[in-house]
Parts: sequence; C-alpha cells; structure tokens
Amino acid sequence: MAMNPQEDVEVSCPWCSESVLLVIECIEPEQEYTEDCPVCCAPIFVRVAIPQLGLPLVEVEREGG
Repeated sequence: MAMNPQEDVEVSCPWCSESVLLVIECIEPEQEYTEDCPVCCAPIFVRVAIPQLGLPLVEVEREGG
C-alpha cells in the first residue's frame, strides 16, 4: 500500500479548542514544528510520527507550555 505524500489530519487547537485541519508532509518519519492556529493565531507545537504503514500519528500542544 503506497502512502500519500500528504495527509490531512484534524486536530483540536490546544489554545481555543477549535477543530483545525493540518496538512502533514509524509516525507520524514518523525517531525516537530510550530504552526499558528488559523482560528486564534496562537502557536501550536506539532509532533508527528509516521509508521511504515498507516496514517500519521499527530500530537499537538501549546507552544511554550
């Protein structure tokens, strides 16, 4: 089964609790980056793990704690 180069993953913003759609680049097996919430503009720390088979596992938390 071939994995898509990008996957859309829906998460809840850790600041405003709104549903946010993240586009995950499935190139690196492990990633960490910061992305601003499109609703409240607060920084979200995103941690991604991509298993060999399956969808990306995404964790989000408030940037800076």
